[in-house]
Amino acid sequence: MIVVKNVVKTYGKKTSRTDVLKDINIEIPNSSTVAIVGKSGSGKSTLMHIISGLDHPTSGNIIIDDVDLHKMSQKKMDSFRSKKMGFIFQAFFVEANQTCYQNIALPLEIARVSSRSQKKLITQSLKDVDLLDKINAKANDLSGGQKQRLSIARAVVNKPRIIFADEPTGNLDSVNGDKIVDLLFDLNKTLKSTLIIVTHDADLANKCQIKIYLKDGRVDSIEGNSKIKKGEVI
Repeated sequence: MIVVKNVVKTYGKKTSRTDVLKDINIEIPNSSTVAIVGKSGSGKSTLMHIISGLDHPTSGNIIIDDVDLHKMSQKKMDSFRSKKMGFIFQAFFVEANQTCYQNIALPLEIARVSSRSQKKLITQSLKDVDLLDKINAKANDLSGGQKQRLSIARAVVNKPRIIFADEPTGNLDSVNGDKIVDLLFDLNKTLKSTLIIVTHDADLANKCQIKIYLKDGRVDSIEGNSKIKKGEVI
């Protein structure tokens, strides 16, 4: 269970202050699929970054399986993320001059997984995204769709409890975008991970069990089986 409790995020002070998130309250069940939807500047990426610990709230709490994420030390939070979370971004962020194997090894090295276990996990992860034949190819030699599949393989190699995807199809054509969407939802079922997608794509959002609509930093509406409704405070 992910609980977002009274989360506020501001930048600057006094006349230069910008309120990005304003008293956000949401509850997300485990293994669910969630779309965070809103126009540019609505706060959707900031909310995802705070839920994942990539950014800190000005006030409020993120509680994941009864653990208050932002009360951890940075070292413990980094360890928590490496073991329980996977990240997929629009810009791929793969290491162009490294092989597919080396790219996927990065999170395993951070998590201090043994070399023997790494090989097994990397091979399976590449197989899951249909890139096993590219295991020794450099990321720079892959197509855009293949790079995004590589980023997904890297994100899920640790079998994370939560997968975060920020506009995962934004740099892809419709055919490759559809393949990536199918892959993400298949992984949600296979791994029983919670899938949280930031998107402005209505068709992608409609595939999710829960849709959270943000407007001007506030929850405008929630559709689906999230237990916290608009305006409700935990």
